Amino acid sequence: MAGNIPGVGFHDLMCVLISGNIAVAKLSSSDAFFIRWLIDKIIQLEPAFEELIQIEEMLKGMDAYIATGSDNSARYFNYYFGKYPSIIRANRTSVAVLNGGESDAQLEQLGLDIFLYFGLGCRNVSKVFLKNTAQLQQLLRVLDGFDWVAQNHKYLNNYEYNKSIYLVNRDPHLDNGFLILKESSELVSPIAVLFYEIYDDEEGLKSKLHALASKIQVTVGDPKVVPGSIGFGKAQYPKPWDYADRVDTMKFLLELN
Repeated sequence: MAGNIPGVGFHDLMCVLISGNIAVAKLSSSDAFFIRWLIDKIIQLEPAFEELIQIEEMLKGMDAYIATGSDNSARYFNYYFGKYPSIIRANRTSVAVLNGGESDAQLEQLGLDIFLYFGLGCRNVSKVFLKNTAQLQQLLRVLDGFDWVAQNHKYLNNYEYNKSIYLVNRDPHLDNGFLILKESSELVSPIAVLFYEIYDDEEGLKSKLHALASKIQVTVGDPKVVPGSIGFGKAQYPKPWDYADRVDTMKFLLELN
């Protein structure tokens, strides 16, 4: 199980159990407490699940594997688990597309997509695509309401570190005191940094997003502009059928021999 945000491994656990399989889980050291609490609640609701959930430190000799991690750990997982039926997930992030007609209320909802869990999840928006730089002023003004994130000392440490790097290197950027906006062609921004990129036309943007699809978990914006995108403020509220990396976990589990 991954441990980047609380309870992130629960969906896989749920799928394994309701597909009739035995769940053998290696917990993340970053999220061991909450997952154990959830497992206790599951067993309270349905005591029969107690025999179907095992927590182990080593996962050897399983019939199938689901593993989530970074690009580096995914190579490790592929090496050890690739010969078994498996779903192996690597780094992904989420992006937002702004067309210039967004209201303050919509941008405030976008703030939730950016800041919930302090930007640690793959469904957190780490980059925005804009039509022009004038939109940055409105965005920064609205995002001022999320200054509570700076009360977390680890988030603040990341902000101060990245700010000092950009200042020393004389990298152009915008700064509102707890978030840095920086123009970049990259997708994954550091914590407390939001990348932005200006797009010329919608068709070119669609082509770019299509080419980057294997690295994007969610696109936030107007579905009329970018087909398949979801509404502002919805990134951190997936439905049970919103499978990670668009790989149908239940289909995989039900087709195991």
